[in-house]
Amino acid sequence: MNENKSRLDGINTPADLRRLAPELLTDVCSELRQFIIDVLSRNPGHLAASLGAVELTVALHYVFNTPFDRIVWDVGHQAYGHKILTGRRQRFDTLRKLGGISGFPNPSESEYDAFIAGHASNSISAALGISTAFELQKDSDRHVVAVIGDGSMTGGLAFEGLNNASNNPNNLLIILNDNDMAIDHNVGGISRYLVDITTSQTYNKVRYDLYRMMRKVNLITEDRRESILRFNNSLKALISKQHNLFEGFNIRYFGPVDGHDVLDLVRKLNDIKEMKGPKLLHVKTLKGKGFKPAEDSATEWHAPGKFDKKTGRRMISVDLNRPQLYQDVFGHTLVELAERDERVVGVTPAMPTGCSMCFMMKRFPKRAFDVGIAEGHAVTFSAGLAKEGMIPFCNIYSSFMQRAYDEVIHDTALQKLHVVFCIDRAGLVGEDGATHHGSFDLAYMRPIPNLTIASPINEAELRNLMYTGYQDDAGTFVIRYPRGKGELSDWRQPLEILPVGKGRKLRDGRDVAVLSIGQAGNEVRKAIEMIGDDGPSVAHYDMIYLKPIDEAILHEAGKRFKCIITVENGVRTGGLGSAVAEFMTENGYAPKIRRIGIPDEFIGHGAVEELSGICGMDAESIYRAILEIKN
Repeated sequence: MNENKSRLDGINTPADLRRLAPELLTDVCSELRQFIIDVLSRNPGHLAASLGAVELTVALHYVFNTPFDRIVWDVGHQAYGHKILTGRRQRFDTLRKLGGISGFPNPSESEYDAFIAGHASNSISAALGISTAFELQKDSDRHVVAVIGDGSMTGGLAFEGLNNASNNPNNLLIILNDNDMAIDHNVGGISRYLVDITTSQTYNKVRYDLYRMMRKVNLITEDRRESILRFNNSLKALISKQHNLFEGFNIRYFGPVDGHDVLDLVRKLNDIKEMKGPKLLHVKTLKGKGFKPAEDSATEWHAPGKFDKKTGRRMISVDLNRPQLYQDVFGHTLVELAERDERVVGVTPAMPTGCSMCFMMKRFPKRAFDVGIAEGHAVTFSAGLAKEGMIPFCNIYSSFMQRAYDEVIHDTALQKLHVVFCIDRAGLVGEDGATHHGSFDLAYMRPIPNLTIASPINEAELRNLMYTGYQDDAGTFVIRYPRGKGELSDWRQPLEILPVGKGRKLRDGRDVAVLSIGQAGNEVRKAIEMIGDDGPSVAHYDMIYLKPIDEAILHEAGKRFKCIITVENGVRTGGLGSAVAEFMTENGYAPKIRRIGIPDEFIGHGAVEELSGICGMDAESIYRAILEIKN
C-alpha cells in the first residue's frame, strides 16, 4: 500500500473503519483531526469540542457495529468526527450552510444519527429509552451508547436519566467525555468531583478478569449481580476512602481513562461492551486537542469563525464605528445598573461569554452567577434571590428558556417576583438551525399572567427596557432581543423609563398600518423606503410591548385602516399577529390582516438573511406584502 495514501479517504462508512488493523487507528485520528481543522478554518463551526473527541469517536465506531448499534450524542458540538466517518466527508464543507449538512446530529440526515442533539443533557434519557425499546423488542444484542460531556452532566435531566437507568433493565453504556469545560469553564461541585475521581487501573483489570471467570463457571448470575455490585461498591469506597457518585446510582463506573489513547479506548470498550446492566466509562479529554491555540483558549475557540490554520490567527475584522452586538449592550448596561444599585445581580446558565455577563463577572464577581447548564435552576434561583429583595437579571437563550417554562410560571410569575428575564438569541439565529432558533418565546410567554413582555427595535431601546425592568414596581419583566449586531453606533445613550404597555408611531400613513415588535421593525422601515410616491401610504408602529399591548394603538389601527400587517421575528401562531387579530375580533373591527413571522414549521440552518427571505420576513418580502394587501 502507498504510505502517502490517506487512510481517511478510504473510509466512507464505519464498516470501512472496522476493516483496518488497530495499529492504523492512530493515523486515522491524526487525519480526521487535520480534516476538521482544514474545513473549519474556512467554513466556521464548532471546533474545539470536536477536536477533543476525535479518538473517542474513532474508538466508538471501531468497537460498535453502527448503525445497528446506536450512539446518542449529547449537544452535538463534539460530533463532527462522527459525521465525517459516517458518509458525510465529501459534503462536510457544506456544514451549517443553507441546504448543507447540519451542525448537529439529526436522524433525518443520516441513519447513523440516532437522536437529535441540539440542547444539552438529553442523551442519557434518550439512549435509555432506545435501550429499553430494544429489550422490549427482544433485540437485546444491540448496544446503545450515550455520549455526554461533563458540562451537560450538570443538567437536571441527566440525573433523572441516571436515576431511571439504575432501575430499568438495560445494558446502556454512558461515556462521560470529561474535558473540564462546557463553553466557558465548568462550575459547581459536580465538575470538581469529576476532576477528582480516581479509580485504579489494576483494580479494574482484576475485576474484569474475575468477573469473566465467575460468569464462566456460573458463580455470578443476574439474580446475584445487584447485591454483588453493591458489595463491590462499598468495598471500593472503603479502600479508596471515596464514594463514587455513579456507583451510588448502582451504575458500574470505569475510569478515568485517557481519551486520546485510541488503542486503549478500543481495549476498554471491548472489555466492557458485553457487560450486563448500566455502566459508565469516564474519559478524560482536552478540548481543542491537536490545535495549540484551541488547547490554550478553548472558550475562544469553541466556535472561532474563520481562522488561519497555520498561524492560529482568527480572522476578525474590527470596525469601531460598527454597531455593537446586542449581547454586549446587555452586558455593559447590566454593569451600569449594578453600579447604581447593589441589589442588582446577574444569573446565566453556562453562557457568561455568549451573553456577555462576563463584564459583570469581572466588575462584580460576587454578584454574577454562572449556574452551569441548568436553565430551570437558573430561573428558580433568580426567583429566590428576588424573594429576598435582590433584583436578578437572568439571561437565557430563547431556545434554552423553553426548558425552564414551568419555573417561569410556578416559581416566578405566580408570585409576581421582580425578576428581569433577558432572552438572548430570540428569533432566527442562523447556522445552528432548528434546535437553536428562538422562534417560540413571544408565543409561549404571552399566555402567562403577571408578565410584562417587551422587545427592543435597537440597542438604545434595549438599554431603556433594562432600566424599565429594573424599577421596583416592574414585577416579572421579560425582554427578548436577537443574536448579532444592532443598528446604532451611538447606542450608549442616557437611560430612560419606557412606559409599560405603550408603543410609538414611527411613521404616519393612510392606506396600510404595519405593526412590528423588536428588531423586525428595521426591516419594515427598509420596506417602506422601497415604496415610491405612487405606492400606498404606510403607517408604522413600533409596539415595543407585547404584554400589556398598547390598546390605544390597536384602536387607532382598527378605526383608521382597512389593511393591517403585523411583523415579528417569531412564530406567527400565538405572537404579536395573533394578539392583534384577537383584539380586532373582540372589539368589532374587521380589517384585512396579514401576519408576517416564522411559519408553522421548524426552520433549518443557513445565514439569517437567507432564512429571513425564506420565511418572508426580510425587507423585500415585507415590501411585496404591503403592495399585495392594498390590491
